[in-house]
Amino acid sequence: VDELLASADPDLAMGGFARMAAEQTDAFRHVIADPERARRVARVMGASVALNQHLGVHPEALAVLDEEPWPRDAASLRADLLRAVGADPDAEAPVAQAGSGDALRLAYREALLRVAARDLTASDPLATVADIGRELADLADGVVEAALALARAEVPGHERVRLAILAMGKCGARELNYISDVDVIFVTEPADARATRLAAEFVRVSCRCFFEVDAALRPEGKSGALVRTLESHQAYYKRWAQTWEFQAQLKARPMTGDLDLGAEYVEALSPLVWTASQRDSFVEDVQAMRDRVIENVPDELKLRELKLGRGGLRDVEFAVQLLQLVHGRYD
Repeated sequence: VDELLASADPDLAMGGFARMAAEQTDAFRHVIADPERARRVARVMGASVALNQHLGVHPEALAVLDEEPWPRDAASLRADLLRAVGADPDAEAPVAQAGSGDALRLAYREALLRVAARDLTASDPLATVADIGRELADLADGVVEAALALARAEVPGHERVRLAILAMGKCGARELNYISDVDVIFVTEPADARATRLAAEFVRVSCRCFFEVDAALRPEGKSGALVRTLESHQAYYKRWAQTWEFQAQLKARPMTGDLDLGAEYVEALSPLVWTASQRDSFVEDVQAMRDRVIENVPDELKLRELKLGRGGLRDVEFAVQLLQLVHGRYD
């Protein structure tokens, strides 16, 4: 009871345990038989409506919390997620069994349970913030690769397309949080109908199985082509890209798909990123973009909106990125 009351939301935790006691009696007895297990379950159930509901519908997932939830290494996590959709982790371009999206959703939730339990039961939660961000990014990498394997199963001729998926934003920087969208950019050779269909199917599978995948950081945003060749990306950034787009490129990271093509993308755009500070009105552009973000925050939230408000996370991010772009080409 003490653990339930110490949860982030005691009522949510109590409700989850009461439902388990009434509907999953054996699972309930199993949980409370071990104080450490009960502690982990209580903390998870009191911190997340989604995971609380998941455990109510899938009591077998409690097995994930039976042992101390030590972090999984990225390679093992990736392999487990690919096997969950019937794909071969050792294949160069893994292909899933068609219709295995539900299996991916369950595997993702169970992996998330392990991360959340480790996070919520840490003796010093602040000390684990960076570790948890990296673990969540590793989990995103794994489920994204499994989603791409599912997309390949739906697109005939996918083997004739080189498709690289670049992680951007928090995922690219491996500082992901639990409710972040995963921002991506697609690079392909060639940029034909198959490549577009493969990327679109990947987005559809991802959004249905785990979290929102957002490709809006691509050239020309949502009005631009979903996929582009490396040459097309280079041409855009040389001539048309705005300063904020070079800021975004600071966090670009090859994520999955054709990793060699992804590495070529980063290498090709890197010189352009590090000369962005020489553009006319560079500082003014950064400041203007920050002002536009603040203008979209309601007045009553400007002083307490932690992400976008004045003095919030976005201010810190913009200040650091401006310094990176100014000094990065020398240091």
